[in-house]
Amino acid sequence: MNKIFSIAFLLLVTLTANAQDKKAKDLLDQVTAKIKSYNNITIDFKYTLTNNKENINKESKGNVIIQGNKYVLNFMGVTKIYDGKKSYTIVPEDEEITISSLADSDDKAITPSKMLTFFNSGYKYSWDILQDVKGRKIQYIKLVPINAKDQRKEILLGIDSQTKNIYNVIEMGKNGSRTTLTVNSFKTNQPLSKNQFTFVASKYPNYYINKLD
Repeated sequence: MNKIFSIAFLLLVTLTANAQDKKAKDLLDQVTAKIKSYNNITIDFKYTLTNNKENINKESKGNVIIQGNKYVLNFMGVTKIYDGKKSYTIVPEDEEITISSLADSDDKAITPSKMLTFFNSGYKYSWDILQDVKGRKIQYIKLVPINAKDQRKEILLGIDSQTKNIYNVIEMGKNGSRTTLTVNSFKTNQPLSKNQFTFVASKYPNYYINKLD
């Protein structure tokens, strides 16, 4: 009798987990579809890094404009432009610009546009908690990297239940670190200059230009 009960309980747990995974998958699909429906996206964000073991507590702010695979990212005093063919990393502090080719189709290339849909491959996912954040219902999906060598233990992806836009991404590292990217402002289909993603060398007359390829 106990064996039958154990099997029935295990079956129930498995069915419940599968149902939750389907809910998680459905929500992630909705987020992906929403992201792809926008002509462009402008995000202001806050980034925090903490590690109590190493006494680390850092906070930075940034912003990014994304259109297709093109983007302009401003973060930690550095500007990075990708025009669809080349990447331009501009460091005012060092008066240096690094230019390199970056194939956006390369799976190893981490770009802002991919950060909005990174969860589509390489993770196991499950339905997690629902939180009320200043009147907004934020549904979390737990992501666990499939690759055992990944230094991230798990990731919590917070999704606004109403808009289906990403609210935050919380990464827990195996070394005890915790990084959080929180979206402060999410604007879509903004009027952009035709030169929005064009690097203009004349703006940086005294900079050293380092061409990697």
